[in-house]
Amino acid sequence: MNVTLTQLRYLVAVARHGSVTGAAKMLNVSQPSISVAIDAVEKNFGQKLFVRQRGSGVSPTSFGRAVVAKARQILTETDELVGLGSSKSAVGGELVLGCFEDLAPFFAPALIRAFSERYPAVKIVVRDETFETLGRRLGDAAIDLGLTYDLSLPTHFARILLRELRPHALLPAGHALADRPEVSLADLAAYPLITTDQPHSWQHMLDLFRSRGLSPVADSTTSSFELQRSMVANGFGVAVSYTRPHGDRSYDGLPLICKPLSDPLPMQRILLTYDTHQRVSNAALAFIDVAKVWFASHDIFASASETA
Repeated sequence: MNVTLTQLRYLVAVARHGSVTGAAKMLNVSQPSISVAIDAVEKNFGQKLFVRQRGSGVSPTSFGRAVVAKARQILTETDELVGLGSSKSAVGGELVLGCFEDLAPFFAPALIRAFSERYPAVKIVVRDETFETLGRRLGDAAIDLGLTYDLSLPTHFARILLRELRPHALLPAGHALADRPEVSLADLAAYPLITTDQPHSWQHMLDLFRSRGLSPVADSTTSSFELQRSMVANGFGVAVSYTRPHGDRSYDGLPLICKPLSDPLPMQRILLTYDTHQRVSNAALAFIDVAKVWFASHDIFASASETA
């Protein structure tokens, strides 16, 4: 068998991007070069590593997932070998950070900046993910770390707590509940509830109401957190959220009222997570350390103020 480090890098890139096109773009090489390398590795092993589907990229086979995991380990150890004798600041290689899409714009850029200032030799790739794709891509070795809420993660995934958040109510300006210092889920259940279409997200929100013996009417489901906020701001209903941007206005400039909930509800946890079946690189461990310090030193919603 004759497999080169370059071929392994191409293999890992295809797994991470889910397509030959994405891998070629990231590596700045031609698509045929990637395809030839993958064909050569598959020929060496005598079996397929990826399932190719017209118009929808590629996905690793069960054998391919094992090969990709081992290839990542080899490449990580190679990068660490090259860095032997260097200072900690010389941690290098590539780190792919998958972020739950509602959290990504609030935390990923600041975390990446803080990490890059300390470890400039690490190339960071950031990916927006849903709850479903995050777990699958961590398991497929397509991403190294996940930044997400503590929802729907497999039991063997590590959970590094970064912050706990209390839920709050979202109301349009002028709403009947807007003048109250706090509201209850029972108060909110009397109005149409707007949720996002993330399965684990809307299920979790409905479970909060059901835990209080309430059955709200989920009147509208939106495709994103910002569309949910805009629907609330335009008077189509109310919502419950953990994430709160700095500045309580929707994308179209309308004010939102954020009110604490009086119910004794569980807090939601922001985590970094990884698949414990995969080897964790020095770059990933360094990112975890930086993220812990960053979250400990930032009051992440300190500047968000109630809009009356």
